[in-house]
Amino acid sequence: RVSECSVPRLKSCMLSSVPVLSWLPRYSLRDNAIGDLISGISVGIMHLPQGMAYALLAAVPPVFGLYSSFYPILIYFIFGSSKHISVGTYAVMSVMIGGVTERLAPDSNFMMYVNATNQSMVDVLARDTERVKVAAAVTFLSGLFQMLLGLVQFGFVVTYLSEPLVRGYTTGAAIHVIVSQLKYTFGISPKRHSGPFALIFVCYLVPETNIGTLVVSLVSIIGLIMVKELNTYLGKKLPVPIPVELLGIIIATVISWQVNLEGKYGVEVVGEIPSGLQPPVMPTASLFGQVIGDAFALSVVGYGIAISLGRIFALKYGYKVDSNQELIALGLSNSIGGVFQCFAISCSMSRTMVQESTGGKTQVASALSAMVILVIMLWIGALFEELPKAVLAAIIYVNLHGMMKQFMDIPTLWKSNKVDMLVWVATLILTVLFNPDIGLAASIAFSMLTVIFRTQLPKYSLLGQVPETDIYRPVEDYNQVNEIPGVVIFRSSATLYFANAEMYQDALAEKSGIDITKLISQKKKAEAKRLRKEKKEARKAKKDAKKNAQEWVRRRSDTEERDHSSLFLRMLINHNYECLITSLTHSLSIHSSLLSLSLSLSLSVACVIENLESGGFFSEKVSKACLFSSIHDAVLHCQTDRATINKDDEVKHTNTHGHDTCTHTQTHSHYFTKTNRYFQTFGFVGFRCWLLAALF
Repeated sequence: RVSECSVPRLKSCMLSSVPVLSWLPRYSLRDNAIGDLISGISVGIMHLPQGMAYALLAAVPPVFGLYSSFYPILIYFIFGSSKHISVGTYAVMSVMIGGVTERLAPDSNFMMYVNATNQSMVDVLARDTERVKVAAAVTFLSGLFQMLLGLVQFGFVVTYLSEPLVRGYTTGAAIHVIVSQLKYTFGISPKRHSGPFALIFVCYLVPETNIGTLVVSLVSIIGLIMVKELNTYLGKKLPVPIPVELLGIIIATVISWQVNLEGKYGVEVVGEIPSGLQPPVMPTASLFGQVIGDAFALSVVGYGIAISLGRIFALKYGYKVDSNQELIALGLSNSIGGVFQCFAISCSMSRTMVQESTGGKTQVASALSAMVILVIMLWIGALFEELPKAVLAAIIYVNLHGMMKQFMDIPTLWKSNKVDMLVWVATLILTVLFNPDIGLAASIAFSMLTVIFRTQLPKYSLLGQVPETDIYRPVEDYNQVNEIPGVVIFRSSATLYFANAEMYQDALAEKSGIDITKLISQKKKAEAKRLRKEKKEARKAKKDAKKNAQEWVRRRSDTEERDHSSLFLRMLINHNYECLITSLTHSLSIHSSLLSLSLSLSLSVACVIENLESGGFFSEKVSKACLFSSIHDAVLHCQTDRATINKDDEVKHTNTHGHDTCTHTQTHSHYFTKTNRYFQTFGFVGFRCWLLAALF
């Protein structure tokens, strides 16, 4: 029996860990093959220019961008759970890698003196070799982080990256990308300034612009934009988009070779592109300590971008993307890619849109695109050695137009949610002023502060009933809701916890009209007055017969006990942590609910009751019999209890009518009890606030 149970479980575990084993045997050639083939070739053509261009962002030779467009894609094909996203080189990830490589392997570390010219120059070969080692090390380590997070089921970490934060961050990173490519656009060689406020030190070498390089850049940018706009205009009429980037690098390479742009005009070109594949090399472990922070930032950013885009297409086509499996898939892609000297990859919006729009339905399209890159690396790559780097920079600029359009988020967020707009703007500013890794950490910290800020300043409101329904809405927002006589329903828009408990209590006092300070003072005065009167009556009683005095004391004690027992305090809790506090003439309901109905319905009453029991909340006065599932049930219970108590008071008043001494005693006791009731009611609210902070 154990073996029978273990085999299905092992099979299920294997299929979930290696998704390709689940869907590939059921792959339909008739339904999917043509679409995946066209899509794979189209995306593979895009990988060529983008891989080479983004290698410049990573500050490594262009051929390593081709490696990064091959090995990781094959790994994701096996382990990825999304059917539509196109993983590979990505601008934001590349510029983050570039920051690390140029920080740890700057040009100044590789200067050599040339006797023939009596000048110092950079040993490009040695510098690039070291930068490749740095890029491989940080990529390998980021992959390990992603796998570790996936194995411990930490996929939910992406929930801390809100959409405004991600869009603001990618926009800020896009500005870093643009600035990093200015040296290829203008043909200048600035020394990199690493650390905070790096962008302030950019552009000081613009007067040294190489005119030939600038002309190539402008012509390339204008040409690419024109053909992309043509693609957009003819999008529905063309079976596949015009491969504008491929055409651009082919035309630019041919012109550069024929005109000799490098020799005549000093235009920098790609240079040697070795054919074939590189053997695997273990990353340099001594570099791990210097790049651990950068690796973690890369792992979070890469995963956040991939899972966000993956969920969009999963929702569109009706399947599920496993967040933890995506972490493992990306982690394996990066860690194995690091062994083959690739740099960190993620998901590209532009390639994913092309893959989906050209008919791609599975990751077979991605595998075919990797085969296109393999053919290029083995036999075609050397043909692009004369390609100007300015053209690759132009491709990067044009591909960033989507990120630049994200500036339109600002007016939209201003109308919908000003706090989200503040997060967007703050993330952009922090990312631009600081390096992307430091900017990300600062942005997440700022976003978390806004969460605390929102819980510190929630919206408090009193609820009224929609006539002839069981629906309750804020009185200040709806004109047709009516307050229930004798009942006040109080709601907070934020979760109750220790940091906002005191403000919650103050708002409760303000909304309900209960002056707790005044009530405490009245209670103390009434208590002192009662004690003085009791002492006076006790002295008087000693002068009377002992038997009569004992009888009077017994009668008075019974009366007070009945008065006190007519007052009650009940706490009613449902799955939304709703509370109803009722008393003789005043009922107070506190309703703290989640903003989303579907989320609030998913909370368990049993879990809440268990926590309250462990905290010693229930007692003889507050029992489980006071639990209700809705505000309306609690209000009905309040109204029923109030009617019963009023009836008992009338009977008691009739029974005590005509007895001066007893009536005076009951009147005094009623005043004390009324004051004490309000104090107990509001005091219980404060206790409830802190109790929730401890339990939830």
